[in-house]
Amino acid sequence: MPVTKSEIINKTQKNFPNLLKKDLTKFLDIILFEITKALSNKERVELRDLMTLETKIQKKRISLNPKTLEKIEVPEKRSIIFKSSKEWKKKLNEKI
Repeated sequence: MPVTKSEIINKTQKNFPNLLKKDLTKFLDIILFEITKALSNKERVELRDLMTLETKIQKKRISLNPKTLEKIEVPEKRSIIFKSSKEWKKKLNEKI
């Protein structure tokens, strides 16, 4: 079940009623913008005791179209690698 940005903001506002919704929205936007900017600059993002994010470069290659068997050149691209921390994995795997 995916969690949306608005759900995160609503849950945070319930836990901290003294914070305004517009401030929480702006704060979350800044965090997501900074993570995106760091990843686009090929930097590693590490949120201690939670996760790490980094980019991996996939080299360009020649691939086949399975329908027509035509050779297609796939350009170089970057993908995001997500790795959760040991503590977070442990918490996720605990039985409630």
